[in-house]
Amino acid sequence: MESSDQHLESPPGCARQFATTHWSVVLQARNGQNAASSALETLCRTYWYPLYAFVRRSGHDGHSAQDLTQDFFARFLAKNYLSNVNPAKGKFRSFLLAALKHFLADEWDKTQTVKRGGGKPLVSLDDESAESRYRLEPSHEITPDKIYDRRWALTLLELVLTRLEGEYEGQGKKRLFEVLQRWLLGKESGVPYSTAASTLGMTEGAMKVAVHRLRRRYRELLRLEIANTVACADDIDDELRHLLAALR
Repeated sequence: MESSDQHLESPPGCARQFATTHWSVVLQARNGQNAASSALETLCRTYWYPLYAFVRRSGHDGHSAQDLTQDFFARFLAKNYLSNVNPAKGKFRSFLLAALKHFLADEWDKTQTVKRGGGKPLVSLDDESAESRYRLEPSHEITPDKIYDRRWALTLLELVLTRLEGEYEGQGKKRLFEVLQRWLLGKESGVPYSTAASTLGMTEGAMKVAVHRLRRRYRELLRLEIANTVACADDIDDELRHLLAALR
């Protein structure tokens, strides 16, 4: 019997990919595994806003953008739509955008004739959040592709920060995280180490060590999350550079 992730074989020159990635979730969902289908819906809910922002910046109003994004997800979550997925051909970020562009170029209104999920969208969007977030986007002439990459990067960073906070909370160190995160990205927080250390009952030296450990774990989680979106481990650094450039 062939493995359900048979197409996850790495291209020549690539290190073997990790066991569980966004790609493996897509492939397993394509093969009808219920748990993977649920995981794919969760994945779509995580990254819906970059896609919405792309549609919005492409010239659609808020209402149309929400309809288009939801209809895209309905088609994307269908097994037949995933039948030709080959993760070795690119990054998950690029694949998802290419799929959206293909959908937008197609006659999307045909999807209105077949409502999935009993008339309820499979991936529910926060209507108010979508537009309130979009109004905060740069007003200058940023292209749909650039706003997509920027929002993908920010979504990924928010996800990593949430997971890092969860780790500290799980260790009973939520207060420590709340104080340390001021120095997470290497910027001056405006608060001396000594002052922050005293609020935690720590020495200044211990405080600096704790900040170093926080930053190191953040970098580890960031690389792990990026690893979920690329075809092979050798692509992590390239994707990281691309996402950091998108934030400038």
